[in-house]
This record gives sequence, structure tokens and C-alpha cells, in this order.
Amino acid sequence: MKQDDHPSGPLGAAVPNFTVPPRPPRAVMTGRYAQLEPLNAEAHAALLFRAFEGQDQLWHYMYDGPFSSSAQFHRWVREVETKDDPLFYAIKNLETGHIEGVASYLRIAPEAGSIEVGSITYGPALQRTRAATDAMYLMMKWAFDAGYRRYEWKCNALNLPSRRAAQRLGFSYEGVFRQAAVAKGRNRDTAWFAAIDAEWPGLREAFEAWLSPANFDAEGKQRERLGDLTSLVRVSSDPLT
Repeated sequence: MKQDDHPSGPLGAAVPNFTVPPRPPRAVMTGRYAQLEPLNAEAHAALLFRAFEGQDQLWHYMYDGPFSSSAQFHRWVREVETKDDPLFYAIKNLETGHIEGVASYLRIAPEAGSIEVGSITYGPALQRTRAATDAMYLMMKWAFDAGYRRYEWKCNALNLPSRRAAQRLGFSYEGVFRQAAVAKGRNRDTAWFAAIDAEWPGLREAFEAWLSPANFDAEGKQRERLGDLTSLVRVSSDPLT
């Protein structure tokens, strides 16, 4: 982008064609391997609790959880299912037919053209699967297709698996906000990552190449790594990963 000169100092590039995008819909999004369904306690709470049961480490860096009982988890789902921000989705793995995780859009700012993906919680059966990646692709695709200019990923700076996941998915590292929050009585420094609309065509091509059935052998092993494909698009790398 070219900055414009001004007597008082440079200005950012004009964005003449920007139209405020819509807020995310409470609608099903279906891909090749995953389906996102608006989170609903009656439809999903029991299935998700089963997917997460005994996996307290999933909530280690989250603001919520862990949950000691299905009733407690059901109450949490009922609390968040009606919210517009964050807007939660249950993730169905189409290869198993099971509900195995959740993710949300949050910090939704249509006027700024910015939206974040977060609260990503995958049960063990969903982790390291094509469905897990497809779910993230579907959410990113909707955001950029809807007209958002910036798609964010933030995580506890100590959460190295999340930082590695952000880079694999094509988010560029933007730094650490020190003492950004207090989570469960402890300090949280927050690592920031983002992808922007100019990078989306390259990221989309990378996702589609990785998700193609041709990228997997007869045993389901990947031929090309997504991180290798997205590294060609990312503009900055996380020094800790």
C-alpha cells in the first residue's frame, strides 16, 4: 500500500472501496472434512462434554474451564450460546460423524474490518486431523469472503502449541502485549498474530492444496505440510516457534 504525503505528515493509504462487512451468521458452514454448527446446548453440550471429558489440559490457557461435571459444562454452553460476540460454533468431524470441538468469532469489529478467531478447543479425536484444519479454513474463508480486511489470532504468550498453530495456518506474528489480562488469577501476556485480505488469495491456495485428497496417501498421511505452503505468504515469523 502506498502512503499519501500530507503537509502535517504521511497518511495511510486510502481505502476507497471499503464496505462495512456483515456480522457472522448463525448458520452452518460445511467443508470437505468439517462442518461448523451454531453452538446449541441441547444439541451439542452432552456430545462436547464427552469429547472433552478427562482432558482438563484443554482449558489450561483458557479463561473458562475446566468443567467438573456435565451439568456445569451444560450451564456454560447455555451461557455462551446466545452471545453474538463471541459467537461460538460446534465442530463436527465429517470423517467420524461426531461433534468434537468448538471455536468462535470474537472481537468482531465490522466498522474496522477486523475479526478474531479464538476459544478454539479440540477434543483429542479432532486434534491433528484434516477436519481440524478444515474448520479453521472455513472460518477464515467466511471472514475474508464477507469483506473483512484483518483476521486475528491471539493466545497466551506461554501457549507455544497455539503459537505454532497460528503460524501453520498462515497468521503472521505481530508481537506480545505484556500484562494484557488477568486470567484465572494469573498474569497473561498475549501473543498477537494476524492475516490480512491481501494475503488471503495465497493462503486460500495453500489451504486448498493441503486439503485436496491428492495431498494424502492411501494411509492418510500428508504429502505436503500446510506450514510449508503458508510460509510463502506469511510476512513475519514467531521467534519462539
